[in-house]
Amino acid sequence: MDYVGFDKETFRAFRDSAREGPIHMLNLVRLRDKAQYEDGRDVSGAEAYATYGGETAPIFDALGGCIVWRGKMEMMLIGPDKIWDLCFIAEYPSVQAFVSMISNPDYRKAMVHRQAAVQDSRLIRLEPQDVGANFGE
Repeated sequence: MDYVGFDKETFRAFRDSAREGPIHMLNLVRLRDKAQYEDGRDVSGAEAYATYGGETAPIFDALGGCIVWRGKMEMMLIGPDKIWDLCFIAEYPSVQAFVSMISNPDYRKAMVHRQAAVQDSRLIRLEPQDVGANFGE
C-alpha cells in the first residue's frame, strides 16, 4: 500500500499530543516518474516536488523550521524492498509550528505539487534527544 497523506484522525492525534520543545519529522519519499496533475501538465515527479519545496520554503523558514539531516538512500539492508528518492529530517520548533504550516493557506495551495509528485511516503515524528555513547543509549 502506498501512502501520500494523513487522515484527519491521525492528524488530530498528532496535534493533541503536543509537548514542549522541537520535533523532528523523518521524511521518506518515493517520487512518481511523471507527476499526476489533474490538469495533465507534463512534468516529472522530481520537478513537481521541487516546485512544492520552493513554494513552501518561505513558510517553513518563517515558522523557524530547518532541515537537520539529509541523505541519499543507497540500499535497504533490513526491511521491505522499498526505494526512497528523498530522505531527510525536518525540525520544527514545536508541534504547533507544524500545525500552523499545514493550516497556512499558501502551504495548502502548494500541496497540489506534493500530491502530484509523490508515489509513496512515510512521515515519522521524532523527539530529538542527546546522542548516546552506543546504540542502546
